[in-house]
Amino acid sequence: MSNDLLGKNVVAVIERDETRIWGTDAVRGTLPQEIFLPDDRGRHHHVRQAQHHHGHDTDQYADQYYEAIANSLRDVGEVLLLGHGKGKANSMLMLIQYLERHRPEVARKIVGAEDVNMDALTEPQLLEIAREWYAEPVHAR
Repeated sequence: MSNDLLGKNVVAVIERDETRIWGTDAVRGTLPQEIFLPDDRGRHHHVRQAQHHHGHDTDQYADQYYEAIANSLRDVGEVLLLGHGKGKANSMLMLIQYLERHRPEVARKIVGAEDVNMDALTEPQLLEIAREWYAEPVHAR
């Protein structure tokens, strides 16, 4: 985790193979902390890459990915998750389940999870959603 997120409220945008994390006080142009699903191109497998990218393969690296996210969120304040997808394609839900089972101290930091149309939103719009969410009286502390 970078020191600029220490103790801060953050938004984590969760996708199948990438997570971006910002402090909610980030100014326009601030680069997020990025975490990527480990690349499996070097391993031999019988599933075609197109099938893999459409969810027809097991995610043998998912635990490593979720653990890297957990480590990045370990020392932050509260966490709002933004994601999309349904069922097995819902990486946000899969992350929450992983954290509840393996990293409950990080799971307790999650104060909200919102489904958004990430393909239609820019990074500044994602940050604005998080700021508005935290600013609602029910969430403000």
